[in-house]
Amino acid sequence: MTAARDSNGGQSKQVVVALGSVDEELVRPILGDGYELVTNPTDADLSIAVGALVRGNVTVSRATFDTMPNLRVLARTGVGTERVDLAAATERGIPVVITPGSNTRAVAEGALAMMLALTKSLAELDAVVREGRWSDRESVPVGDVDGSTVGIVGYGRIGQRLSELLVTLGAEVIAFDPVAVVPDSMRCATLADLLGRSNIVSLHVPLLESTRHMINAAALNSMPIGAILVNCGRGPLVDLDAALVALESGQLGGIALDVFDDEPPTPHALFQHPRTLLTPHVMGLSRKSAAQTYIDAARGIRLVLDGGTAHATANDV
Repeated sequence: MTAARDSNGGQSKQVVVALGSVDEELVRPILGDGYELVTNPTDADLSIAVGALVRGNVTVSRATFDTMPNLRVLARTGVGTERVDLAAATERGIPVVITPGSNTRAVAEGALAMMLALTKSLAELDAVVREGRWSDRESVPVGDVDGSTVGIVGYGRIGQRLSELLVTLGAEVIAFDPVAVVPDSMRCATLADLLGRSNIVSLHVPLLESTRHMINAAALNSMPIGAILVNCGRGPLVDLDAALVALESGQLGGIALDVFDDEPPTPHALFQHPRTLLTPHVMGLSRKSAAQTYIDAARGIRLVLDGGTAHATANDV
């Protein structure tokens, strides 16, 4: 096994590198005494690393893997792997550990918060008070989630948790997922069926070629006039140009985005629209969920390095 060497030339701890910022106080105890966590690794550190803990905003290309010839496991915080070359990892026999469930509740709460903020016109009403325009309060629409039909696209862990929260608020929840099992009482056979019935739509599907720009001009025009769209899934699920046209025409009543095509995003005219709510991909990064993500990723690394199998991986190795 490859290991770091102490000042006397003897073997010491094996190296696990952090690619991106991680919570060292959480990770180090889980890795244990036999492993050294190296933040801000040098080329020399990478060359002897047996494990890597990677933040979601870090790209791990084939060239990156080439710099880590001794790597045995890579753990990604979260579940998205668009920035990881899975083919390169698989060719090298490197399992890519993911952490499903660690931020489920945080993302679901975030999506709900975005729905409520747009439905209740919180930003506009805040401005009414701050700018001394009290008389304008009745001109700002204040809607209800209670009684609305909310369509959830993607009924995995996050979609299911969001459904639970919405039901307690009195919403009628429907869902579409071509893979996951959806209860018959809320299942939509097609995306078009869901969009046509939903006052609010929330996206929670992975980015695949089949889901890229799944919300395009045709999809937006099939929604009820004034519907609200929330995307806490992946940025490219939504065609922003089409969304801007729908906002300007009133077809779309509001859009909330926590994810973008590129992060940080390239400026877009949609960002300036008053019925747009934007957050910098943080709905899954509450204090509690971020801590759990680091813990689960570190546990996955330790399991593999100790000869076991991680609970969840993005590739078959």
